[in-house]
Amino acid sequence: FFGCELSGRTRSFTFRLEEEDDAEHVLALTMLCLAEGAEDECNVVELVAQDRDHQEIAVPVAHLRWSCQPVLSLDDFQLQLPVTFRLESGSGPVRITGRHQI
Repeated sequence: FFGCELSGRTRSFTFRLEEEDDAEHVLALTMLCLAEGAEDECNVVELVAQDRDHQEIAVPVAHLRWSCQPVLSLDDFQLQLPVTFRLESGSGPVRITGRHQI
């Protein structure tokens, strides 16, 4: 299983392998949600990764707010490693869950 929390104190988290191997590793995201204590403000979460030309790209994947969308289901959205999650706006806390698949 995989989980991390983004907040005003921890605005980003990078999931990478500690050691390279020959297996194909995928991070399958299941859900992003606001955690207890989150304000009713816009919380935008971005994924930061490299494209096929090894250029960094940042893509917003969630716009969460208590009053309209506190949870986003991602239905095993698969990502190649390494990947960084960044709280682009808002103070969170935002929890991200998924599975590391080999």
